[in-house]
Amino acid sequence: MNDDDKSIPKDTSTAKLREASAEDAENTSPEATEATSGKSGDKPARKKTPKRQQVFTLLVEVGRKAEDGLPEGSTGAALMCYASGIDEAEAVRETVAVLKLADLAPLDVSGYGTLEERLAEGHDIPDEERVLMDRALSENAVIVAQMTPFYETPEGGKQRPN
Repeated sequence: MNDDDKSIPKDTSTAKLREASAEDAENTSPEATEATSGKSGDKPARKKTPKRQQVFTLLVEVGRKAEDGLPEGSTGAALMCYASGIDEAEAVRETVAVLKLADLAPLDVSGYGTLEERLAEGHDIPDEERVLMDRALSENAVIVAQMTPFYETPEGGKQRPN
């Protein structure tokens, strides 16, 4: 053995790979293999690591509906919401479903991303908002953080209160 051989460690990655593959095979049921691969008898499909829940900031515009609880004379409102979900699409679906259960009429949803995405864009996020985001995540909930009603102007446009 020369000096170069001493500096190269033994390659154990192949053995570790075999061990990991054996563990995956033991932990994968035949039903799960069939469901993910579509065929019986194929190699076991790799387990997908579950995606973690995140909190998304959403701005939802709602219209009027009987018994919606919006201020008298308003034509609708903008709701700032924090919603948990695996991805933004799930957060939007859950938010719309919750608002419909609350007898509101969602018209449009704009997504502003996760806390990390907003920070990367340079948004200043106060501690109060972070607390609400943490609550949405821990409770797997939709939190309506702010409601701004819309009112008709004499010219026929929407106006937000001062």
